[in-house]
Amino acid sequence: MTLSRCMDRIWYGGSPCRWLLAPLGICYRMIANLRRLAYRRGIRPVTVLPAPVIVVGNITVGGTGKTPLVIWLAEALRQRGFSVGIVSRGYGGHAGTWPQAVHHDSDPALVGDEPVLLARATNCPVSVGPDRVKAARALLAREQVDVLLADDGLQHHALGRIMEIVLVDGQRGLGNGMYLPAGPLREGRERLARASAVVVNGGDWGDDEIIFRATTSAQDARRLTGSDRKPLDSFRGSPVHAVAAIGHPQRFFRMLEAAGLRVIPHPMPDHASIDAADLRFDDAAPVMVTDKDAVKCERIAHDDVWCVPIELSFEPEASAALIALVLRHIEERRWISP
Repeated sequence: MTLSRCMDRIWYGGSPCRWLLAPLGICYRMIANLRRLAYRRGIRPVTVLPAPVIVVGNITVGGTGKTPLVIWLAEALRQRGFSVGIVSRGYGGHAGTWPQAVHHDSDPALVGDEPVLLARATNCPVSVGPDRVKAARALLAREQVDVLLADDGLQHHALGRIMEIVLVDGQRGLGNGMYLPAGPLREGRERLARASAVVVNGGDWGDDEIIFRATTSAQDARRLTGSDRKPLDSFRGSPVHAVAAIGHPQRFFRMLEAAGLRVIPHPMPDHASIDAADLRFDDAAPVMVTDKDAVKCERIAHDDVWCVPIELSFEPEASAALIALVLRHIEERRWISP
């Protein structure tokens, strides 16, 4: 059993092993609280940038749909006349120097897979680096933008922000409710009450009065070695190999199964590198990858590897309400405390 599967059982499967890790979880919680308090009391500085910052993040480890939401937000703001920039950590990237500007043709091995996807999907300037403040400053030095979106920046307290949007996986919720490594929490449930907005992706977790509900859906498949596109219906009833190096690969597998595909799952650790051998199997079944993984596979894919883009959406009323809330925060430009 891989480490990631083992931790999933502890965090979401009710394994009693969580109690062995509970003391470490208590230490993690204390350190996280002290760190946030240091920023709140001014012991460590919070940087307020010339452009308003909207942070998109989560309080758990693992995929909740942050990148699709950032893409959705960027498009919604651009449609309303805003120029948007995006800053990100660049997980999985191994560039020698930071920050790095990310373009359509950037190497994901250097800058990370998610930033390359963001640059391609939004056509917005993207800057990445472990220090989000430095990444944001580098972007503002070369681009004129009205709004900055910080992908996965909730716990990066040094970056001042006017709004925080927190995502929760509606199927897995907050797991066993314990802190790392005993559970999936980076911050406690009470953190949701301080967020500007809470978006629940799928499932039925949470109170409808305080959240926005979103869904993610698989779009038409695109052949990686060409421009061919096929609706997923054309693969219905057929076996497919689904390769996913994302935070919650089971969500991708379930999407394909919901479309009627017979999925042979191949989960990999989040942000893992993918080589040609990972895309070849002993049968003639096609291979499906996410759009995040596709940016790493384009140069090594064979002719039967297909990218399945994931799109996040809201019901019209929820979409309008969330955008109105975002616009209000931009207009008020009130910087919030860590």
